[in-house]
Amino acid sequence: MHSDGTVSIMVNGEHKRVRAGLSLAGLASDLGLVPEKVAVERNLEVVPRSTLGDVMVEDGDELEIVHFVGGGDHEVTADVDSWTVAGRTFRSRLIVGTGKYKDFAQNAAAVEAAGAEIVTVAVRRVNVSDPKAPMLTDFIDPKRVTYLPNTAGCFTGDEAIRTLRLAREAGGWDLVKLEVLGEARTLYPDMVETLRATEVLAKEGFLPMVYCVDDPIAAKRLEDAGAVAIMPLGAPIGSGLGIQNRITIRLIVEGAKVPVLVDAGVGTASDAAVAMELGCDGVLMNTAIAEAKNPVMMAAAMKAAVESGRLAYRAGRMGQRRYADPSSPLAGLI
Repeated sequence: MHSDGTVSIMVNGEHKRVRAGLSLAGLASDLGLVPEKVAVERNLEVVPRSTLGDVMVEDGDELEIVHFVGGGDHEVTADVDSWTVAGRTFRSRLIVGTGKYKDFAQNAAAVEAAGAEIVTVAVRRVNVSDPKAPMLTDFIDPKRVTYLPNTAGCFTGDEAIRTLRLAREAGGWDLVKLEVLGEARTLYPDMVETLRATEVLAKEGFLPMVYCVDDPIAAKRLEDAGAVAIMPLGAPIGSGLGIQNRITIRLIVEGAKVPVLVDAGVGTASDAAVAMELGCDGVLMNTAIAEAKNPVMMAAAMKAAVESGRLAYRAGRMGQRRYADPSSPLAGLI
């Protein structure tokens, strides 16, 4: 402790001197934060939120304080066509991301137009210099829409595991999305690190939905390691190229005992319909909606595409033929 009754600490990478005798909850309050809405890591150890009032700030502490940021009625035709992941049932098969929108209000409007029941959220440091800045939770109510914390931007399994431990403390959710990227140019997943992280998270009680390559063997190994959903890419993240390999996506669907959702590469509504016609349980997208000229209108288009693609899959498409087959009988021609 310094002679002026303060201690020196690091908060989210910034040096601060704060009064001695503060608890972590007191520090959060002094920073203008609500302790119930943040998660705290102290010297690389996540501090249970229930103990924030008991753990005291000490000289030399390195703290990370994080929260979630942004990184209607569902029409039923004949019956309730729901899907289930890790024992949780949803009616909407469209999962929407929360990045790249011009603001949280536009993001919330797009989620509403999409009819989405799940949104992915990134875990980022709290802005301690502006604690009253708008938060995603002010616009998208986590009591109405399921938050799916993800590990976007993590390039090692350890980074991803650390991020999700903080996410669980911040929001209490164990259903998470895992992605471990191999390199920045393609944002393709590092499957060795992804598999390792899946095993660790599953042992710790997490329910990981896992972003992966469109490889049936890799998908099966992830399922065996504890993945509760397989999320193969359709094309590189943010590319908008659509599904590049329908054959392997279909093979993953046929071999999986857990839900399969296309994650990444969707560019427009027809891409979403294709994913559903292949038998996928759902589609996750962000850029395709957020970077559309009219994101809210595109969200509505994606909702319709996912629903129509699912109906087409359930209906069973006609067989493909090499030659024409007339719709009207040729017998009895005048």
